[in-house]
Parts: sequence; structure tokens; C-alpha cells
Amino acid sequence: MSRILIIEDEENLARFVELELKHDGYETDVELDGRTGLEAALNQDFDVILLDLMLPELNGIEVARRVREVKDTPIIIMTARDSVIDRVSGLDHGADDYIVKPFAIEELLARVRALLRRINIEGGANGGHQTTVNYKDLTIEKENRVVRRGDEVINLTKREYELLLILMENINVVMSRKELLSKVWGYDAKVETNVVDVYVRYLRNKIDRPGEKSYIQTVRGTGYVIRS
Repeated sequence: MSRILIIEDEENLARFVELELKHDGYETDVELDGRTGLEAALNQDFDVILLDLMLPELNGIEVARRVREVKDTPIIIMTARDSVIDRVSGLDHGADDYIVKPFAIEELLARVRALLRRINIEGGANGGHQTTVNYKDLTIEKENRVVRRGDEVINLTKREYELLLILMENINVVMSRKELLSKVWGYDAKVETNVVDVYVRYLRNKIDRPGEKSYIQTVRGTGYVIRS
């Protein structure tokens, strides 16, 4: 039985989500503020964390950041804040998915199931063998989800890693923003395509060498490509 932590200060919503998750077969814990939610997330083992952004004591972005410093527990942010910058900030601080209030409970349950399914698949794939993807001096170790330049590890967020992997696995193939959004953020992701531009900028800042041509080239009016 998967165990889910709900960190949400709207008590009626928290209890409703808790009841629906229990009905779907999950074990749940509820915390109503960011500080106690963070303590629960760090001191106990959960399979998924459902996290509101606007929390008393400690906001959701800070909770996600502190959790991600020490744990890989999947995080789904659920919030009424629907701006691109809020979504990007949440995802960039370690969240795996984002759902905007008000949401249909069926959609939340589907996202939880999809996230758990993906984690199980990734966990089953992690063995001693490493499948690598190479481009010039960059190497991606897929099972480890590690990016290297020579012996140097380049620290990427989950979304940055997935975006780079898609581009490196499709050398010389121009990928549209919508296609990248679908592949990296998932089906019917409620984020605008300009989030892709933001993450390409983040990636360039981490992987490009100063004064040299960017690894990722912009195709005006279409999207992005890595060319051999």
C-alpha cells in the first residue's frame, strides 16, 4: 500500500483529498502547515507528497526545497497560484508535477497513479549496467540519471535532466516546444510552452562553455535541436 502525505492548510480540502485517496486504497497522513509537514516528510517515509504552496509557518516552495535536499520523495504541488513563474518555481525546486485548484479529484488520482507507476519503472531499471547517451564531451548515464562532462558531474533538476535527455536522444531532430512540453512535463500538462524556453535557458547556463556556441540551438518559430 502506497503512503501519501498531504500538506494542505485548507482543512476541508485536505480531508476530502484524504478520504478519496483512502477510498482508492492509499494510506494517508495530513499536516495543516508547512513546518509540521516538513518534519513529517523528513522523519517518515512516504511514496508521494501532495503539497500546497500557500502554507502557514513555511511556504510550499521552501518545503519542497528542503525535502529535495535530502530525499527523492515524489512531490505534486496543488495550488490556486496559476502563473508561469509560480509553476516554474515549484518545479525547479524539486516538484515532479503540478495541479491547479480547483481540480477534479479524478485528475489528481490519475496523476498520483502515473507518478507512482513511473517511479516503479525507474526503480526496476536501476541495476549495475548503465545505458549512456553521448554528445561531444557530455555523457548521460540513464539508470543513474547523472550527467557528466568528463569526470565532472553537472547538477541538473529533474526537468532539466529530462529535457537534455530528449534532445540528446534526438540529435539533428528539431523538437517543437509543444512536443518537448508533452515529453518532459507529461500529458495535458497545465503549463504554457514558454516554460520550455525558461528551462532551455537554465540548461544552457549549466552545460554551455563560456564563449563557445551553445549545445542547444534555437530553431526560430519552431523549437530546439542539438546538431552533430
